[in-house]
Amino acid sequence: MAKEKGRKLIAQNKKARHDYAIIDTYECGLVLTGTEVKSMRQGRASLVDGFVSVESGEAWLYNVHVPEYSQGTWTNHSARRKRKLLMHREEIDKLERKADEAGHTIVPLSLYFKDGRAKVEIALAKGKKEYDKRQTMREKQDTRETNRAISAIRRKQRGTV
Repeated sequence: MAKEKGRKLIAQNKKARHDYAIIDTYECGLVLTGTEVKSMRQGRASLVDGFVSVESGEAWLYNVHVPEYSQGTWTNHSARRKRKLLMHREEIDKLERKADEAGHTIVPLSLYFKDGRAKVEIALAKGKKEYDKRQTMREKQDTRETNRAISAIRRKQRGTV
């Protein structure tokens, strides 16, 4: 069997980028059972309610939903169990210090396979206020409208030349 190359996305947490201002991102490995890996290979997972907590020097991923493997037997995993993250000690300590500051949290952004190994991208984030979310949406809309106007002008220019 050929070794997988590249990055295969399983799940993304788009809501996290909307609700939080991303300060720093980290790539972590995951400690998984066999049925969890098989379920993820089918592209089944959800990061919506997920968060990361540091307990006694170890990083743990909570509330990430990986459905039970359909062909699994009694060895099947529970869907929302906590999963250990594989990170360097310095990264964990740095993340824990920053997360203890008021308003900061650690959220998962994406779950993917990188060269056949399950990885999760986590981010140190600060919660946005409601007006910040509206401002971000307004900026995105303005950028989209500007790009549309520019492309319309370019199309006109190509048509007349």
